[in-house]
Amino acid sequence: MARANSRMRLRRRRQGRTDYHRRLKLLRSEKPRAVVRLTNRRVIVQIVEYEADGDKVLITVDGETLVREFGWPKDASRKSIPACRMAGYAAGKMAIAAGINSAVLDIGLANATVGNRRFAALKGLIEAGMDVPHSEEILPSEERADGQHIDADLAKAVQTCMTKVTEVIG
Repeated sequence: MARANSRMRLRRRRQGRTDYHRRLKLLRSEKPRAVVRLTNRRVIVQIVEYEADGDKVLITVDGETLVREFGWPKDASRKSIPACRMAGYAAGKMAIAAGINSAVLDIGLANATVGNRRFAALKGLIEAGMDVPHSEEILPSEERADGQHIDADLAKAVQTCMTKVTEVIG
């Protein structure tokens, strides 16, 4: 039986979608958030700014954008470590072009495992020139970020994609 004085938890907290304590800590930095999310098919990297009536998405790069605009191989995974790095790199270049030079990383409810795909996206953001607070130990190794652990052809595609991003965005 529920107590009369008990308060119902927020809907997104009940559904296990939002950790409001972590979100409040990120918002207190007063910097845009670099949001990294993984779906079953692709990575999504967004630069998001807080507004009282709802967060405003400033920049979005996902696995489909990599294929469509930056020459990512159509048969390659759109959520692998190299794809996450490239999405982060492209989002970082777009953010810098839009005058956003710093952000804080928001990985949501995901576990912070050393070298995981979310931190590969962080590596891409940093390589693009963004200032994102981090520890060097959490980033994936250069070999994994390049995709050499998957295939030599994918490692070449990473370099090609990086060059294309730099040409298109600057």
